[in-house]
Amino acid sequence: MNTFLPIQIIFLVFLIFALSRVFLRVREGNLTLGAFLFWLSLWILAIFSILNPEFTSHLAKVIGIGRGTDVVIYASIVILFYLIFRTNVMLENIRHEINKLSSLVAIKSINKKKSSKK
Repeated sequence: MNTFLPIQIIFLVFLIFALSRVFLRVREGNLTLGAFLFWLSLWILAIFSILNPEFTSHLAKVIGIGRGTDVVIYASIVILFYLIFRTNVMLENIRHEINKLSSLVAIKSINKKKSSKK
């Protein structure tokens, strides 16, 4: 049995906590199936990589990158950019919805004032 480094233990505790939050959010109904599968696979892959560090080194060799650490960093950057993109799209959609709703409220308010003057 191999011994774990302190950083591996810290990461494992955090990853297990993050995984528990995914299950909690699904149980509460706050997470779609697609989001659930994304986060579940991401955290399980991270846990597997912590428990078996040779996996990232092997993956790095397969895809032509020097070190396993570099694979993790590159993948993290790509995932972060994707999540930022998704967040920006969601915020833009919310902005459009708020704009529509405020326009409808303003029109309703004007119509109400016109009908009360008659």
